[in-house]
Amino acid sequence: MHEQLRKMQEVILTIKQNEKLAEGIFRMVLEGDVSAVTAPGQFVNIKLPGRYLRRPISVCDCEKGNGTGNLTLIYKILGEGTAEMSAMEPGTELSILTGLGNGFDVSKAGSTPVLIGGGIGIPPLYWLAKELIKIRLAAGMNAEDAAGEITVVLGFNSSSEIFYEKEFKELGCRVIVATADGSYGIKGYVTTPFLQEKQAADLRLKYSYYYTCGPLPMLKAVHKTMDIPGELSLEERMGCGFGACMGCSIKVRGGYKRVCKDGPVFSSGELIWED
Repeated sequence: MHEQLRKMQEVILTIKQNEKLAEGIFRMVLEGDVSAVTAPGQFVNIKLPGRYLRRPISVCDCEKGNGTGNLTLIYKILGEGTAEMSAMEPGTELSILTGLGNGFDVSKAGSTPVLIGGGIGIPPLYWLAKELIKIRLAAGMNAEDAAGEITVVLGFNSSSEIFYEKEFKELGCRVIVATADGSYGIKGYVTTPFLQEKQAADLRLKYSYYYTCGPLPMLKAVHKTMDIPGELSLEERMGCGFGACMGCSIKVRGGYKRVCKDGPVFSSGELIWED
C-alpha cells in the first residue's frame, strides 16, 4: 500500500458543518490542523464527550491551507455515539487523532481504474477520485479524459440511502449506481454491473485496477468478481485505533496484521477469504 510517512497526531478541530445527506447518513466538516492526514484511505479517531472509546471514521476529503484546513467526514448513525455526533452544532470542538492508517496507492491505478463503494464505504473513494484526477491533469491529460476514464460504482440498499452520486458526477467520473431493491439505478449489488458487462460484448470495459471499500461480504464478492489486481479497505471494529490493543488483527498471507495500523487498505493478494 501507499508507503507515506505516518505520524499520529492529536488535534482539536472545530465543526464547521454537520448536515444530513440521506437516511441515517451525515456529513461533518471540521476545521483545524489536518497536516497529519496525508492520503485517501486514512481514517481519524474521534473522542466524544462521556465516551471511553473513540469513533473511527474514514476521511472523505481533506483540503489543506496555510496552517489550517478542512476535513470532511461522512458517517452513519449506528448507535448512541454517532447519534450524538449528528446533533452537534457548528462551533463545537472535538479531540481527534489524525494520521491513522495507510492509504490507497494511487501509483497503481493504470489508465482505467474503477472505484467500488458500498454504503458508508463510499466516502474514502471520493478523495481518492480527486487525487487520481489531479495526477492525470498534472501529467497533461485534458479534464474530460482525466476524470472520464475513472469509473465509480456505488451500492446502496435503496434510493433513500443514496449519497454523493452528484458529487462524483461533478468531478466528471463515469458513475454507476446499484440498489439492492431496484428502487434506483441497476437492481442488484456493486458486482452486478461487472457481470452484465462481461455478458455483453458492446458494454465490456477493460479496467486496469480496482479500489474498493465496504462491508466484508461485499469486499469478498468484489474480490471474486474482478479478474484484475486491486486494493480493499476493510471496515473493522477497533479498540485503540493505532495498533496497541491488537483487537483488529486479521489473518493474511504470511501471518497476521492489524487493520488500524497495517491497514485499513490491503492488496487483493494479501487477504485470505474463508468460505
